[in-house]
Amino acid sequence: MSVSSLASEKPNDISLSLYRAIWRWHFFAGLLVIPFMLNLAVTGSLYLFKDEIDNTAFAYRNVVQPRGKALAPSLLIDNAKAAVPGSKVSRYRAPAAPTQSARVTVGTDTGNVLVFVDPYSGSVLGKVGEKEEFNWVVKKIHSLDYFGSAFNRIVEAVGGLALILVITGFYLWWPRKQTGGVISVRGTPDKRVFWRDIHAVTGAAAGALIFFLAITGMPWSGYWGDKVNATLSSAGLGYPAQLWDDVPVSKIPTKEVLTNSGWTVENAPVPTSTPSATAQPIGLDQIVASASAAGMAPGFEVSLPSGKKGVYTAAIFPDDIAKQRTIHFDQYTGKPLVDLKFADYGAGAKAIEFGIGVHQGEYLGLANQIVMLMTCLAIVLTSVSAVVMWWKRRPSGRLGVPPMPSQKSVFAMLTLVILGFGILFPLTGSAILTMLVLDQLVTRIPSPLQRVFS
Repeated sequence: MSVSSLASEKPNDISLSLYRAIWRWHFFAGLLVIPFMLNLAVTGSLYLFKDEIDNTAFAYRNVVQPRGKALAPSLLIDNAKAAVPGSKVSRYRAPAAPTQSARVTVGTDTGNVLVFVDPYSGSVLGKVGEKEEFNWVVKKIHSLDYFGSAFNRIVEAVGGLALILVITGFYLWWPRKQTGGVISVRGTPDKRVFWRDIHAVTGAAAGALIFFLAITGMPWSGYWGDKVNATLSSAGLGYPAQLWDDVPVSKIPTKEVLTNSGWTVENAPVPTSTPSATAQPIGLDQIVASASAAGMAPGFEVSLPSGKKGVYTAAIFPDDIAKQRTIHFDQYTGKPLVDLKFADYGAGAKAIEFGIGVHQGEYLGLANQIVMLMTCLAIVLTSVSAVVMWWKRRPSGRLGVPPMPSQKSVFAMLTLVILGFGILFPLTGSAILTMLVLDQLVTRIPSPLQRVFS
């Protein structure tokens, strides 16, 4: 073979090795994440329509008939407390509209209970344990927080692997002179090529949106999300810390006093009230009136003070992110200690809150919900088609792992790039490193597993 022919074949060899290396990493990432991606897609689809679910399946406790003037919040929380003997009121959520009920959170020895109250008659419409409320359960299963913080870390790793799947998937899909499987589906459901094309075409069509869902979901993760939150705040791109400069603060983060504290302010410290020998708390009614007078959007939630130095915290995080707001009130004077509006957020926080709003289908109404729902369905379809495609391709008794590229240096370089990506998302990096070590152990050390993993 001549030197010139060798030179002409080398690019093809590199291209084939790169394709195989990327295919192998795509396979490994998919092998790890498919069950979790299916969970995220199904629970995410449900959570997109949380308000619709509340107003239909649970209309008996969320929807009321407007009639006359609403009762004072203090009367509503008294009725809620009476409905759960021995309880203590911790939060009050004002009706979001004239047709919506008020919600009171009361604490018991066995946990919090949500009590729904008709704001016009004061009658209790229903009650449910906070950790049994449908949308709470869906949200916690979505993040796997329902099963503990360790499982939430798994979802964080999955989020990073999903980004790798999209990037490598686009490379594998990219047209290479083939006439089918790019925007069309070949064959019939009994053929592997049909499921391969379903997987590739669906992934290519929805890949950018899947990437968007994965990256905008990362801020909620327990490790990476907290680090980004702290980094943005310290850089002046998160919540404006200077608003707390002239007020006494506690060590309690806002997320511990509110059901939904919003991503940007969840770790911001709660201020403290200044008690005196003669001062008396001004009460919930005055705080609700003050929050409304300040222009806070309907449906805000108020956490009640805990102890003599506690504050009233009113907050709202509506579909319109521009109306996000948190106000901490001195419980004795009613003076706003900190008044934080969306306009006060740094550029980084605004961008992340926008991403979160679109992620949850809240920013652009029904159109936003439908686009995100279609993306979730695309995740289900790509996951199912991947499993069927793999099942039809795999040799009997084996996993059918894509072959190692002939030029190992290509795989090594790609591995370094992916590990570099893992540095940005440490838990994903840990999963990648573990996967790499297992792959090397299985392929290099003779054992029965070599046949299974081939």
